[in-house]
Amino acid sequence: MHSALVRVQNVFGFFTTVAFVTAIVVALSVTLIPQTPSASIELRNVQVVKGRPHYHSPKREEYAHIKFDLDADLTSLFNWNTKQLFVWITATYPSRTASEPPSQAVIWDAIINSESQKNPSTPFTLYSSFMNPPKIATRAKRTSKPKKPEIELAPGLLQLQNSKPKYQITDISGQLSSTSNTTLEVGWNVQPWVGALTWTMEEGKGWGRWRGIRGGRSNAFNMPALKVKGVNQEAVKGSGKPEKVAEASPIVK
Repeated sequence: MHSALVRVQNVFGFFTTVAFVTAIVVALSVTLIPQTPSASIELRNVQVVKGRPHYHSPKREEYAHIKFDLDADLTSLFNWNTKQLFVWITATYPSRTASEPPSQAVIWDAIINSESQKNPSTPFTLYSSFMNPPKIATRAKRTSKPKKPEIELAPGLLQLQNSKPKYQITDISGQLSSTSNTTLEVGWNVQPWVGALTWTMEEGKGWGRWRGIRGGRSNAFNMPALKVKGVNQEAVKGSGKPEKVAEASPIVK
């Protein structure tokens, strides 16, 4: 005859075993879902200024302010095990010393939550919705001008036009002007509910049904000299596109 404590231990052990096996199955099941991310990023404008990039900067140095256009489709990275997606854009340029690897600096990032993360279904939320049902208006309110409907983009769709960077980039040498062969690259990190984190796969690479990003890198461009205020799309190597003057607010959903 088992005691109550032994029975509780058996039930708890069985529960943890089932939970562990279920988590493994969920983490491995996402490898069967195809992933085909794509992105297109273009330089809009870049300026190199000498000053204090931050209020806490101890000295004056050169820093770059880069505007860009981004059109990305990362919806295939979202599945039932995706909690959120961390996306960033890096500026890659050669180091001052030829023996050192290229330098990279993040100019923009964003966290994109999945639908289950935006509207979680937990016992607390269900209890709150049951105890606080939505109120029904008894009086007709004055009709106001209809608001413009907001564009609801699916998680993973990014459309940024002439977007400003979140971060200014600096170099350890304090010099950025006239830097050649600079490119903008898109990267991401998938954070699942259970399982391992996954990172950006380069174009041409793959693993099973997962494919590397298609595109995601801009044409190479040169940083302007310090006295030049900016360089437009015409300065991008190999682009041959005219200058774009239209501006719009970024849309991230």
